[in-house]
Amino acid sequence: MVDRRRSRWSVALVVLAVLAAVAAGTGYFFWPQIYPFIEAELIWRAKKQHWDTYSAGQTLAGTPDLKNLPARLAAQNQKLGDPIFIRVFKREFELEMWMKRGDKFELFATYPICMWSGGLGPKLKQGDKQAPEGFYTVDSSALNPNSAYHRSFNLGFPNAFDRAHDRTGSLLMVHGDCRSIGCYAMTDGVIDEVWSLLTSALDAGQKRVQVQVFPFRMTETNMSRHAANPNIGFWQQLREGHDAFMRDHVPPNVSVCDGRYAIRPGTGVGNGSAPIEAGCPAT
Repeated sequence: MVDRRRSRWSVALVVLAVLAAVAAGTGYFFWPQIYPFIEAELIWRAKKQHWDTYSAGQTLAGTPDLKNLPARLAAQNQKLGDPIFIRVFKREFELEMWMKRGDKFELFATYPICMWSGGLGPKLKQGDKQAPEGFYTVDSSALNPNSAYHRSFNLGFPNAFDRAHDRTGSLLMVHGDCRSIGCYAMTDGVIDEVWSLLTSALDAGQKRVQVQVFPFRMTETNMSRHAANPNIGFWQQLREGHDAFMRDHVPPNVSVCDGRYAIRPGTGVGNGSAPIEAGCPAT
């Protein structure tokens, strides 16, 4: 939940104006140092807008027609029980649901994320209120139909990569409502649809669902904007997994080798069910 006591609008406008002027006068090479300050303010504004919309009982912009799931599935030749794959983009406040058709995955829906806590960057330790970034898998043991936030599934933090870097924390979820302390809050209506697609896929035989969580859309422009961020090396690893999926439209095989994510292409017979474990690919 956004702290509504922080009335920063007038100050924010002044700061943004000053930073924009400085950016224009100092040239491209200072932009990576300046941009994060601007982006942090824009993220705060987006969170406040989402909270205000949710609190007013209104639907977030970009929400699919949640009352018409069967027709939407039929329109894309999909059905409940088809294997799924999930991607999360923090900065854009979006969760993508991909579904397998034939030997490829196709985008079925993009849902607005109502709230996530912290800023861009991975979760490092218990209590830092950061929402995780990385590659995770969700199986039936991660499901909680009786969550305090309507329904939830556990992302599985810390995974093998997180443990290799001594990252701590637990119970990092994707859930309903619009409040978050290290989780991704989707609203009750959206989590109901995500839950239906997820549980149907698991019930139909998909052992695990791969979830890729990114700080932002992994474009050259965004990577350049964040070139000075201390997390850039980690984000470059995430981009390898992002690009592997976008190239093949099959979830890649992910392992953790010498403290780094190791990405290998997926195959048409795969659906992202492989666990993410420590181990180096055979050479």
